[in-house]
Parts: sequence; structure tokens; C-alpha cells
Amino acid sequence: MFEEIMDQAAGLRRMLAAAPKPRRITFLSATGDPTRKLVVANLAASLARQGGETLLVDTRGACPMQETALLDVVAGRRVLGDAIINRTSSGFARCSLGHGLQRETVRSRSTDASLCRMLDQLSRRFSTMLVDAEPDAQGSLPVSVLEQSWMVVHVNEQPDTIKKGYALIKQMVASTGKMEFGVLVSGVDASRAGLIYANLAKTARRYLAVSLHDMGFIPQDEHVHRAARLGRPVVDAFPSAMASVAFQRVAGQLSMI
Repeated sequence: MFEEIMDQAAGLRRMLAAAPKPRRITFLSATGDPTRKLVVANLAASLARQGGETLLVDTRGACPMQETALLDVVAGRRVLGDAIINRTSSGFARCSLGHGLQRETVRSRSTDASLCRMLDQLSRRFSTMLVDAEPDAQGSLPVSVLEQSWMVVHVNEQPDTIKKGYALIKQMVASTGKMEFGVLVSGVDASRAGLIYANLAKTARRYLAVSLHDMGFIPQDEHVHRAARLGRPVVDAFPSAMASVAFQRVAGQLSMI
């Protein structure tokens, strides 16, 4: 009997070890809208095409006012199911933290604790959670549990954007103590992306003692904007486009973290 119980326990451990772990990715963009919105939405759609359930969480207050937000759930006005839009034309679910000034209430410890528990619950429901986030002036993320996630810093070839990307990394190191980050470059070819990444990685290693990981690049491609005008992700509207192939490659990289 004892041996049977031990065999069952060993089998359970093997099953849990083999089970895929949910991924929580925090997307920190140094670019402005609409580039940021296009990249994060297409990335969410590409992750969804990799298999499993993907949830895009907007923590920047960019959702329409009529949507139920996670802060409405915390306040007891709605239930969690109301805040999740499960079916989108892009193949992923989405939700929002809050609307504009409503996000200021996150600064209370009790609200932050409730949101942390809520995001943990959603992480168990979705295999991949992509969080579009932006730190405040003090370097704090909207919800403290995001400090434990894998962080991807998004830049393009503009010098100001590259500087802001480095500043984001420096800010996150100071506020969270993280020593590894992913870097995604958009609007460039492979050669230019490699140069931007190499320079960022060298600077971060020298002055911050942190490691950067190349998450890939997204080339300049008019198909992205054409797909956006159709209200669809480029990987769906134009699956053979250069940007579609690139987004799928990046999603594949992220699926391995």
C-alpha cells in the first residue's frame, strides 16, 4: 500500500513537472501610440496562434469607457467574467485595468493585493498573459505582481526611443531588481535591429550589469497598417507578409520563456 502511494505521488510530480507553466509577459514600449498599440495587439494575436489561450491586459487606461475594468471588479461593482472579452476577431481575450484617473486607486495596498490575486487567477486560466504596462515616475508598475514577470522592452530606430528604452531598463532594475530583459525592435530590417540590440546589450551589461535577450525584430511593412484599417491583425489578414512572419517568429521566442 505504501509503495502504491509513493508511485502515485511520483507520478503526480512528473505530471506537474511536465505541465506547461503559464507565461506572464510585461510589455514596456519606448515608442508612442499608435506604433505601440499596433505592435502589442499583433503580438497578442501571434501568441494566440502559437496555441493555448492568450490574454492581453491593458493597464494604461486606453480601453473604451463602456468596458468593465478589473478595478470595477475589485470595487465589487461587477464580477470578473464581465471584465474579460473572451472572443475577439484577433483570436485572443482581453481586459483592462481601469479608465484614466480610476487607475490612481491602485496605489492603495489593499487594491494592489486584490489585483495581484486577480492576475494570478487569470494566469491559471490563460496559458499566456501579455500585459501592456507603463511605469510611473517612481518606476513602479501598475500592479506589483508584474515585477515577477518576464519583461520585454520595445524600441525602434529613433535615437530618443532607444534612450528611453535604456531608461526603462534602468528604471526597472532600480525598482524591481530584475537582471534580465528581452528587447524587441520594430520598424527596421535584421541588420539594423541587430546593431540596435547589440549596442543596448553592451551598454546595459557595462553600466547596469544586466543581461538583455534578443526577442527579434518587426520590419517596416505597410501590410500592418492595411490590416489595422480592416480591424484585423496582420498575421490573420496577410499571413505571408514580412511583418506576419516576423511577429510569428517573435511569438515563438516568447513561447519558449
